[in-house]
Amino acid sequence: MSSEEKTWQISSSSVPPHPPPPSSHFVGKRNDIIRRGRVTKLVNGCRDILVVYHHGEFHAMDMRCYHAGGALELGDIEEFNGRVCIVCPWHKYKITLVEGEGLYQAVDNPTVKPLITHWRSKGVKQRVHKVTVVNEDIYVTLNDSRETIESDYYQTDRYRSNLRIQKVS
Repeated sequence: MSSEEKTWQISSSSVPPHPPPPSSHFVGKRNDIIRRGRVTKLVNGCRDILVVYHHGEFHAMDMRCYHAGGALELGDIEEFNGRVCIVCPWHKYKITLVEGEGLYQAVDNPTVKPLITHWRSKGVKQRVHKVTVVNEDIYVTLNDSRETIESDYYQTDRYRSNLRIQKVS
């Protein structure tokens, strides 16, 4: 076998390199994130995000809960009515991993016993971001929607300044 044939066999058996998507940000190595289950990262110098690996899929969202800024990286992953959510450890708010919707348990008629409840959506409350796997690297593309979402408040300089003051006190 010639050296040219050997080189072709080696390179053809490996995954060809693909460039990361434009405007994406490197978050970590695939296997590291799978092993840890979740990571947080300051992306683009302006946005704290959480990347979660759950049941074979990667999800990314703003790191702080839309309700009161709870640290979502400490939240449990649970399923509610077939929707996978992260549960904020501070006040137990449920946020869908895929859409960023806040879920609540509604009561049909509070005067009828036993109570009949259903999970309902409050709408999108948590900004979610796109995750891309390129070879063994994980990249996040920030959601650039101009529509204000409640979790955006916890990405502001005003919130970060208040957080620093609280830590010093």
